[in-house]
Amino acid sequence: MRLKVKGKMRIAVGSDERTALTDFVVAELERRGHQVTLAGALRGIPTPWPEVGKSVGRAVATGQAEEGVVFCWTGTGVSIAANKVPGVRAALCTDAATARGARLWNHANVLVMSLRLTTPGVAQEMLVAWFSTPFGGGEDAANVAKLGEMEFRYSKRPGAAAGEKAGAGGREF
Repeated sequence: MRLKVKGKMRIAVGSDERTALTDFVVAELERRGHQVTLAGALRGIPTPWPEVGKSVGRAVATGQAEEGVVFCWTGTGVSIAANKVPGVRAALCTDAATARGARLWNHANVLVMSLRLTTPGVAQEMLVAWFSTPFGGGEDAANVAKLGEMEFRYSKRPGAAAGEKAGAGGREF
């Protein structure tokens, strides 16, 4: 399968570990003519996954990159870290259908892959789905806007929304 992308993009790619998978994805993006910016171990710098997620997330949120791709062993940690950056909608994907849905319904802007589970073939399928699927808009735009409202509301004061009492551990359930 060929990666179908309209136009060339700036893509931030990071991982806490350099592997055959990360090398494959970076090479594929570069082969397609994208400007790839590397973060973490992909730059030859030992970096824990929270910093990788923050670095790629910040690049996307500030417009230094239009999209991001991040990796860690399960994909979960770097996904959580990237999603802490306001404006980031990172989606941990395991197949092309999930990547397509993340773009179509969630307007995801950071693709997350597991180093443990993802093969180069599955990564290729996810890249094709990710970069060829536009955001659906409509009802989904309203849902994505709700995410932005939640992000704003809960980022005002760590642990609780403005006007709410924080219980033990900073949150009241």
